[in-house]
Amino acid sequence: MSIPDESVASIIIPTFNGASRIGHCLDALVQHTAGRSVEILVVNDGSTDNTADVVRRYPSIRLVSQANAGPAAARNRGALATCGTIILFTDDDCVPTSNWLDAMIEPFENPDVVGAKGVYRTCQKSLVARFVQIEYEDKYRLMARLSNIDFIDTYSAAFRRDRFLEMAGYDTSFPLACAEDIELSYRMSARGWKMKFAPTALVYHTHPDTLSKYLKKKYKFAFWRILAVRKNRSKAVKDSHTPQLMKLQLLFVPTLVMALALDLTLRPRVPASAAIIAAFLVSTLPFSLRAVKKDIVIGLLSPAMLAARACAQFLGVVGGFVYARRKPVTVKTNLAA
Repeated sequence: MSIPDESVASIIIPTFNGASRIGHCLDALVQHTAGRSVEILVVNDGSTDNTADVVRRYPSIRLVSQANAGPAAARNRGALATCGTIILFTDDDCVPTSNWLDAMIEPFENPDVVGAKGVYRTCQKSLVARFVQIEYEDKYRLMARLSNIDFIDTYSAAFRRDRFLEMAGYDTSFPLACAEDIELSYRMSARGWKMKFAPTALVYHTHPDTLSKYLKKKYKFAFWRILAVRKNRSKAVKDSHTPQLMKLQLLFVPTLVMALALDLTLRPRVPASAAIIAAFLVSTLPFSLRAVKKDIVIGLLSPAMLAARACAQFLGVVGGFVYARRKPVTVKTNLAA
């Protein structure tokens, strides 16, 4: 599939101190877009390293620099600075594959489609990274069943530019690269706009490769998701990306604490804490059995990993609620189309 000249696509990569990683992303994009009506724009979000020098090595790539304002603001700046009918986003630590652009553009052959989402892959061998990849693939399994989605992550995202500008872009009250993409997706979904899952639009990524990095990321995601859901309350019950069992598993931490307190107080014949642990293990079976088919070691480790994930996410949810209570429910952007 080719992109006609009258429908130029623009690829936007925000970066902050990305000198050590962005070259791999740009090498891939330059190679895969050669001779095509596609512009590539890097928004340097106040980097203090030599990111700008690295980007300038690529004469075909535009560089826009701004004072550090966060990834949401950087993406909005890129959307205003480009002219493509379709704008695509990826991250400076992602390496798009050769078919990524075509796979992301294809859903827009339907004029009613306003957004599309691709997928992660990794070549990492560490246990944690392998678990993370299977975790993503389990969510992709859910999305592949749906005719429309409401969840587009910025590592592999595409939008009709006019619709993106109509929504005023990403909410810049999110200071980190976390949940601002979800919040925009939720707002678009609330308007009834069609967004599609593009399962062959692959970008390679470096996942967290240690348990501590993974749990910190899960805490952060849960923390900021609360703000996104608070601004879009209809998505609190269900969205197209989050397994319902994962939400149920969040209750493992508080219920186990209450059960332990009950056991210490009443000393029942059958400990309540044992029942809670057993129920949690049962809840992990569907994921674990699917994981075993892909990677037997990860499948066996999944119950322990899911328990650790539930703990980190519960703490993130609590922290997010505390933070959100102090914030007004508004959408803040730096975008003026």
